Amino acid sequence: MRKLKLTQKRSIIGRPARQKRTMQALGLRRMNHSVEVVVTPQIEGMVEKVKHLLLVEEI
Repeated sequence: MRKLKLTQKRSIIGRPARQKRTMQALGLRRMNHSVEVVVTPQIEGMVEKVKHLLLVEEI
């Protein structure tokens, strides 16, 4: 199982509601907050939609 470490690096203030909901679905709550997720096609799609707000590291 591949895992990714996602860290929120940019604010979601002023972003479209869809991007805010995607960040919430990924489990990110605030700046510099990190989560580890197992890579699935659904997670890959969500990361692709908000990659400009994230720092993505493979574990």
